[in-house]
Amino acid sequence: MAETDYREAYEQEHIKCADLAGRVADLEEKCEELQWKLDRIKKNPLWKLLKPLRSGMNWVIRQKDRLANCGGPRGIVSKLGYKKRERAAMRQFGTDSFPTEEQAAAERGTVFPRMVKISILVPLWNNKREFQTDMLDSVMNQTYENWELCLADGSDKDHAYIGEICSEYAARSGGRILYRHLDRNGGIAGNTNACLQMAHGEYIGLLDQDDILHPSVLYEYVKAINEQGADYLYCDETTFKGGDINRMLTMHFKPDYAPDNLRANNYICHFSVFARHLLDGNELFRTKFDGSQDHDMILRLTDNAEKIVHVPRLMYYWRSHSGSVASGIDAKPYAAEAAKGAVAEHLKKHGFENFRIESTRAFETIFRIRYQIIGNPKISIIIPNRDHAEDLRRCIGSIREKSTYDNYEIVVVENNSSSEEIKAYYSELLGFSYEAAAKEQGTVLHGEDNITIVIYKGEFNYSAVNNLGVSLSSGDYVLLLNNDTEVITVNWMEELLMYAQREDVGAAGAKLYYPDRTIQHAGVVIGLGAHRTAGHTHYKQPRQNLGYMGRLCYAQNVTAVTGACLLVKKSLYLQVGGLDEKFAVSLNDVDFCLKLREKGLLNVFTPFAELYHYESVSRGLDDKGEKALRYEKESERFREKWKAALDAGDPYYNPNFSLDRSDYSLKIQ
Repeated sequence: MAETDYREAYEQEHIKCADLAGRVADLEEKCEELQWKLDRIKKNPLWKLLKPLRSGMNWVIRQKDRLANCGGPRGIVSKLGYKKRERAAMRQFGTDSFPTEEQAAAERGTVFPRMVKISILVPLWNNKREFQTDMLDSVMNQTYENWELCLADGSDKDHAYIGEICSEYAARSGGRILYRHLDRNGGIAGNTNACLQMAHGEYIGLLDQDDILHPSVLYEYVKAINEQGADYLYCDETTFKGGDINRMLTMHFKPDYAPDNLRANNYICHFSVFARHLLDGNELFRTKFDGSQDHDMILRLTDNAEKIVHVPRLMYYWRSHSGSVASGIDAKPYAAEAAKGAVAEHLKKHGFENFRIESTRAFETIFRIRYQIIGNPKISIIIPNRDHAEDLRRCIGSIREKSTYDNYEIVVVENNSSSEEIKAYYSELLGFSYEAAAKEQGTVLHGEDNITIVIYKGEFNYSAVNNLGVSLSSGDYVLLLNNDTEVITVNWMEELLMYAQREDVGAAGAKLYYPDRTIQHAGVVIGLGAHRTAGHTHYKQPRQNLGYMGRLCYAQNVTAVTGACLLVKKSLYLQVGGLDEKFAVSLNDVDFCLKLREKGLLNVFTPFAELYHYESVSRGLDDKGEKALRYEKESERFREKWKAALDAGDPYYNPNFSLDRSDYSLKIQ
């Protein structure tokens, strides 16, 4: 390339950067102006005087919204009744879930092809007497008996009773409890590594000194090792208060292995058991990540693992007390920085550069990760449209006015519009008379500012309409977008692109809201809903809701995202055959995402790309008459095509959750 070409390219990029900086500056100026106005209002004496009245009004509004979201008074009564039944059902996950004497005997008598030895490592330091005995009893009561318990004790002289208790249990353990008092306390990392030096097992398990194991957890793990070849295992867990595991505070029912979830949030946590060879000669815990040494370890070992198995049963009881992380991050404020360091090292190992890791409003150790955008690829925004000039104008206007990403084209796929309003708007977009232009099937009309209108003459078929638009687009990426959407976050395309650009990712989807700012889309779960096809989680929850275990605050892996706002590489779109035109109206987006998943790709939902979705404004609801029959027909086709996937269950939605509700409610028997 000649020097003049380099100079010209540099000047063009400089202009782009300057324009972007100007737009960001304008937005910052607007924010400052609004903040100044807000501060002036808040400082007004009358505003302060009316605070009690505002609080009362806000309470009334919240109750009204809650009433509306629940379907009126009957809905409230139904929801309260369900929650009452759910609280009663919670008991099944405590001591009621422990095996009967007959079940325990059957588990003890089971002979697996591989009776692997599991070495459970417990670092000790100044533990309370009752916590120590509870933990030891929970190991001694395991129905699978080929285990050893390795205890490395860094306690001081005032806690000499720890050694006495351990020696007593070791004497009646048949040599399965190994105890060592350390010369000095090495912290969690140092003491755990000392435990590892004592271990002889083929598999390693990690247990905290004040927590409790379900009696059947080792049995279930060895069963999974034999049946599935698992080399890394984890289960669901709960925090409990006091000495009673039935006094549960928070139950965490987890998804199967999800790498994006794990980077943003150590959701795996307890009870991790793994094949010893996964350590590959490296340390188990690294002292530089003290406070988040388990997150670092899990990231490293799951990278090495070939078969990660989640046992979807609540089998680990995490005691919440003063000083434990379970009681709050304030107990160990250094943990957040250690976790950021662990995630950063993991990302660098995977080739990522110039990323940013930030704590979110959910929790200090739940992260938003901003990946670097590689290059400046062109995005083709495909918008199917029939009439609805006002909706399309709002949609395109919001893209143009609010988007900070500028290398895009908008492809409107026109499908048999008849209104004069839309024809006039098309002429405005094109810069010439739409009426005077040829409008045969497949006609492409190029307008101003990267606008293209493509003519589709057939009967409405959402899949076919989008496929035509994609085939006539020129971008590196395809962004399917409904005409009844409106951009909220200015960097929405960047937030989607940072995931869609990855080699391991198929589709990336946004967080969508109804006009009342309740959630319409935050990821799709297959099998959810009355038709047992697919449904949206956190449906109709308020915008500021943190989500189940903070899941509305970080990007995560999902089975599918909605086609109302979906970004994917054009090459992938074409490779899987685009949208299946047999799904003319519904479920085509879920089907598309499942085709991507079949190729071993991840689909990602990010809550940081936000849009309004005035859902069904364009085509109405599918709940009556002919539309309902059509939806049922497409649902039946979906259930037949994806029977195996539906039977297996959604890997990102725990089987303990109800498929009749979208709010992560427990399945009630």
